[in-house]
Amino acid sequence: MAVESASAAWIAFGRVEIDTLGHRLFVDGEEVALERKAFAVLVLLAREPGRVLSRDEILDVVWGHTHVTPAVLSRIIAVLRHALGESGEDSHYLHTVHGVGFRLDAQVRSAASREELIDGRPSVATEAAFLPALTSDVAAPPVAMAVSSATPLLPNRTRRLDRRLVAAVSGLLVVAAVLLGWHQFARHPADTSPAVDLKSIAVLPFESLSTDQNNAYFASGMQDMILTQLVGIGGLKVIARTSTEKYPSHPEDVKTIARQLGVATLLEGTVQKAGNQVLINVQLIDANSGNHLWAKAYTRTLDNVFNVEGEVAQNVAEALKVQLTSAETARIERMPTRNAAAYDLYLQAGVHANRAFDNPELSQSELPVAIALYQQALAKDPDFALAAAALARAHMQMYFFAPDRTNTRLAAAKASADRALALQPNLGQGQYALGLYEYWGHRDYAGATAQLELARRALPNSATVELIIASIARRQGHWDEAVALFRTATLLDPHSEFAFNQLAVTYESMHRYADADLAYAGAIAVSRDPVGNRVAQAFNQLMWKGDPAPLRAALAALVPGSDAYTSNIMTMYFERWLARDYAGAVKIVEADKADDWVDPDNIVLPRRLYLAWALQAAGDTAKATAAYAEVATRVRATLVERPDDADLHLALGFAYAGLGRKPEAVAEGERAVALMPVSKDALTGPDMLASQAQLYVRVGQPDQAIAVIGRVLSIPDGAPLSSALLQLDPAWDPLRDDPRFKALLLKYPSAS
Repeated sequence: MAVESASAAWIAFGRVEIDTLGHRLFVDGEEVALERKAFAVLVLLAREPGRVLSRDEILDVVWGHTHVTPAVLSRIIAVLRHALGESGEDSHYLHTVHGVGFRLDAQVRSAASREELIDGRPSVATEAAFLPALTSDVAAPPVAMAVSSATPLLPNRTRRLDRRLVAAVSGLLVVAAVLLGWHQFARHPADTSPAVDLKSIAVLPFESLSTDQNNAYFASGMQDMILTQLVGIGGLKVIARTSTEKYPSHPEDVKTIARQLGVATLLEGTVQKAGNQVLINVQLIDANSGNHLWAKAYTRTLDNVFNVEGEVAQNVAEALKVQLTSAETARIERMPTRNAAAYDLYLQAGVHANRAFDNPELSQSELPVAIALYQQALAKDPDFALAAAALARAHMQMYFFAPDRTNTRLAAAKASADRALALQPNLGQGQYALGLYEYWGHRDYAGATAQLELARRALPNSATVELIIASIARRQGHWDEAVALFRTATLLDPHSEFAFNQLAVTYESMHRYADADLAYAGAIAVSRDPVGNRVAQAFNQLMWKGDPAPLRAALAALVPGSDAYTSNIMTMYFERWLARDYAGAVKIVEADKADDWVDPDNIVLPRRLYLAWALQAAGDTAKATAAYAEVATRVRATLVERPDDADLHLALGFAYAGLGRKPEAVAEGERAVALMPVSKDALTGPDMLASQAQLYVRVGQPDQAIAVIGRVLSIPDGAPLSSALLQLDPAWDPLRDDPRFKALLLKYPSAS
C-alpha cells in the first residue's frame, strides 16, 4: 500500500486493526477498550514491527520518562497482551527481549482508511506463515474475555467507589455470555478454555478445624495474611479473596474451579488453634493434574506463628519457579509483629473489616468494631505497621461510606497512614490508605494517584488498588479509561460482583443503559446474594425505560433485617416517593436510625431532610416545617467545623427553601455548586447541578430550574438525570406543563 505505517491512519496485523487517529482498537472486528497509554505503546510497536524497542525508548516517547517506573510499562504490556488475546506463555505478537525491551512480530499493513485495509487483508494462512517462532518468556495474566462496552440521583446502586470477564468454562460461561451479550465465544467456538498463565494462583478459604467456633477468625486471618504476601509478588498472578471465598476449602473438582478463576494452581489450607498451639497445613495443587506441587505442616505456638505467611509465600514462589526480587524477599521475610496478642487482635479485626470492604453499606456497623480491634493491636505493639495501615483504611471508609465526614475522622486516618509509612516506608497498604485519604478526603486526584501508583508497585496483584485508580479516572471524566480499568480489575478478581457493579454504574452514567443492564446481570451471576444488584439493575431500567415495576418487584424480594434490606432503605423511600405514596415514604424514613443518607454519587444529606420532603408532600406542613428547622440548626452548627463542605451547603439550601427563606436557599445552592463543580468531580458535580435544579423548583424559579436541567441533560457522561426519570419524579411536577420542559424531554430521550 502507498501509505506508510509511520503516518498511516489505520494499521493492521492478523486479527488486529488500529485506528490511530480515532484511538480505537479492533480485535476480530470488535472494538476493545484500551487506556490511552497502552494504545500509544501499541501504535509505537506496530509502526516498527520486528524491531526491539528498549524500555527507556518507549518510556521516553510515551511518557516523556517523567515520574514513571519500569513497573508501569510492565503493567501496560500485560494490558496489551490481554487486549490482543495473548498470555505470557502464548504470545503471537508481543514479545519480550529480556534485559532490553519489547518487539511486535507480525506482518503489519497500513492504509488511509479501514476500507482500504480490509480490501488488502491477507489470508490467515499467509499471516501465520510469516510469523517468527515464539520466544516470549514473560509471565502475564491469562487471555481475557473482553467485556462489552454502564445513574443518577438514584438511590441505591452499590455506592460508587469510586477487564476481564469471568474466565468460566461451565456455569460461568453463561455469565460471560450475559455480560458481553457478545462475540468472544463465537470467535473461537472450538476453544472455550482461555490460555492460563502457569505462574498463577488462587488461595481458597482456609478450613478451621478448631473445636471452638470462636477461633474460626484465625483460619480466615491466616488465609488473608498469606494472600497479602502473595499479592506483592510481581511474577505471580494472584486472584483476590472476593473471587475465591465462595468456594469450598477442599473442592473435589479442582480443574473446573481453576478454570473458572483463570489460574493454574490452587492453595488449600487448614488451621487448628487450641489454646496457645496452632497447627497449619498448606498444600499447593496443580489444577490440571490434581497433584500436589508442594505441601507443608507448621506446628507453632502463638508466640512464633508470625513468619508462617512469609514462608508459605516463598515456598509457593519456588514451586512455581518465580524469581523474587530483592525488595520482595525483604518484604516477605519481615515479620509484621512479634507480639502474639497484637497479631491475634489484628486477625480478629480483619473479619469485620472484610465484611465492610466487600459491602460498603455495612461500614457503619462493622468498621467501628474493626477500628477498636486495630487500635488495641497497636496498643500492644506500637510498631505494627500493617495494623496502622489497616486502621487508616478503615477510618477512610468510615469517613466516606458510614458516612462520618468529620475533620476528626480525616485526621485519624492521616495520622495512622503516616504512622504506617514511618514504620515501613514502602508498605503498599500504607500507600494505598494515604491514596484514599487524598482521594476521598480531599479529591486531590494527582496526590492520590501518586500514592496509588506506589501501592500498585508494591502490590502488583491488588484488584482493590486497580478499582480505586479506575474510580479516580471516572471522577476526572476519563470515562473510557475508567471502563478499561474496571475491566482490568476483574482480571485479578474475576468473580467480584463489586467490580462488575462498578462497570455497570459507569455505563449507566454514560447513558449506556443496555450495556449497564448486561453488566448488572454479570454482577448478579457471580454474586452469592444477588438481591442488591437486582435492585440496582431495576433502577437502571427505571432510568432507561421509565418502568417502576421491576424496581418495586426487586425491593419486595428483600428480606427485612437482611444486609440488602438495610442498605436499600433509601431506595425504598424513593420508590414510594415515585408512587406518590408519601405516607409510606414517611414511615420508611422514620423507621431508619441513620443520621444521614448517601446518594449513589456520594452526596450526603440529613435523613430528616427526606422526612421533611415526604411530610410536606403529604400535606403535613407543621411537622415538615419543624423538620426543616431541625435540619437547618444541625447543618449550621456543622458548617462551623467544615465551612467548605458542599453537601452541607446544599442541605442548608433545601432547609431554607422549606422554611420559605428563598434568597438564602438559592445562595446556599449556588455555594454548593461552586464548591463541587463538574470540572472538579465528573461524577458528583452533575448530581450537585441536578440538586440545584430541584432547589430552584422548590423556591418557585422555573426559568433557572429548566436552564440547569438542560445543562445536566446535555452533559455527555456522568449526568444523573434521564428523561424517563424526569417524567416520573413528583419533584418536577411544577414544571410538568412548561413547553420548555417538554422540549427537553424530547431532545434528550433515555433509550440507549
